[in-house]
Amino acid sequence: MIYGLGMLESGITFDYGQLVLDCEMARMIKFTVQGIPVNDTTLALDAIREIGPGRDFLMHETTFTGMRNQSQAELFDRKMRSDWEAAGATSAYDRALEKARWILAHHRPEPLPDTVLTKIRRIVVQAETEMGIEPSI
Repeated sequence: MIYGLGMLESGITFDYGQLVLDCEMARMIKFTVQGIPVNDTTLALDAIREIGPGRDFLMHETTFTGMRNQSQAELFDRKMRSDWEAAGATSAYDRALEKARWILAHHRPEPLPDTVLTKIRRIVVQAETEMGIEPSI
């Protein structure tokens, strides 16, 4: 279980940019702990036989296929420094905050079914009653 996404200062402060960064990290961790498949395809044995030892594998189709199956970071920039600077030299946090703002402005979640809302309301009313609080219906 991953705990505390978006939290700062021992949970006293919550930061949407940090949440988005932490979610990307969690995605990368989840990808990694699933393990790396080791088989004839992932080992690219046919490509090794085809190209031979000491030769260039970077332009071979198996390299491109294997790359696409790896963890795809969205916020962590892996460009060369000069390319990063030419693109505006934004930090991962800046990009995460921009994404968080976009999500807040554009995301429209599916509403919960009425049956779920009724059940939640019943739980809240029961808890308020048990605590001696006037139910806020």
